[in-house]
Amino acid sequence: MSRMLSSGSLRLTRIYRVGITGLLVLVLGSFALAFAQLPAARGSDESAKSTTTTTTTVASSSPQPVGDIAGPWHLVFDSEFNGSSLDASQWSTGWFGSSITTGADWSIEQECMDPGQVSVANGELDLTAVAKQETCGGVTHPYTSGIVTTDGLFSFTYGYMEARIWLPGSGGIADWPAFWAVGKDPPTDGEIDAVEGLGGQAVAHFHNSAGSQGPIAAGGIFTGGWHTFAADWQPGSITYYYDGAKIGSIASGVTSAPMYLILDLALSTAITSPNTVPATMRVDYVRVWQH
Repeated sequence: MSRMLSSGSLRLTRIYRVGITGLLVLVLGSFALAFAQLPAARGSDESAKSTTTTTTTVASSSPQPVGDIAGPWHLVFDSEFNGSSLDASQWSTGWFGSSITTGADWSIEQECMDPGQVSVANGELDLTAVAKQETCGGVTHPYTSGIVTTDGLFSFTYGYMEARIWLPGSGGIADWPAFWAVGKDPPTDGEIDAVEGLGGQAVAHFHNSAGSQGPIAAGGIFTGGWHTFAADWQPGSITYYYDGAKIGSIASGVTSAPMYLILDLALSTAITSPNTVPATMRVDYVRVWQH
């Protein structure tokens, strides 16, 4: 989800992605719905979930990555969204601001990000896009949605990032939901897109100062239920997993600077048309492990 930061640092924007990888996504999209839906991620039988903050030592019974992913793994970040509000020790709302802000790629996004569209209840985080006119960055947009990040609260170098998400839409993915990580100095520090909805399809990317690698797509349908999306970031490689199954990897240009986590639901007809509201991106958990 390449972005242009509000601080003025120019990154590879998602316009580039649409121009270079968008055609590939659309071609993939014409075939993807012909595939059977991939097996759903494990059920929500995690009665022992807790909203813990970053830790480096956990019991052997701690959750492990979905699928047969070579370990050993030590849980260093675990956000379970079991409370009644967003855990401020782990997450903040807004894009470089805590009130109403632009989206991460403000040049093509058609919404403002409002903390009022971020909610936690019933063991999940909800980011909801609605038709509500708001002004951000000096521009009035017809939609309002939500974003959360761990910027300034949690970052990591190398590890396995995983989120269990119910993506918006029926059949194809609605709007532009994403689970990703980015460094403080993009594109030099890199960006890992574990999943984003492009043209209705679930795809992964990696971005650095040399350009964009991807899209990596699994095919299948990723709406209408819970699915896990993950990226295993190791020295010299990033491997992507959907529902515990490997969908692809990259092995060049992999960066090593710390990254923080982002969840957002953006809207842009340059990415997925038409915009769909109301729409909700539901998140059961976000976890990071390291060896």
